[in-house]
Amino acid sequence: MRTGNEPVTARSPLRMRFWLGVWGLLWAAFGTAAFVLVGRPGWAAACGVLFLVVLVDLGLVVRHMRQGPHWQPGRDVPPYDPDHGGTGTGREGR
Repeated sequence: MRTGNEPVTARSPLRMRFWLGVWGLLWAAFGTAAFVLVGRPGWAAACGVLFLVVLVDLGLVVRHMRQGPHWQPGRDVPPYDPDHGGTGTGREGR
């Protein structure tokens, strides 16, 4: 369902992002090890930096997953209205 305010209320598919991050983490670790073994320090450093970036991203994804349905909605969680600066009841600003 499109409500017209998706850039404000967009939610990321965190489970898919988690597993793609794990896949990227494995490949970055493999690339780092492989380039170290063949004596390519520049490429090994690039893969090592990529490994760290993916590791930080996975940490953020896990944090958002643990924060509950606000970040990890299920099919039974409807889209929510953006905050209009009210007291949190959702009725202000309409």
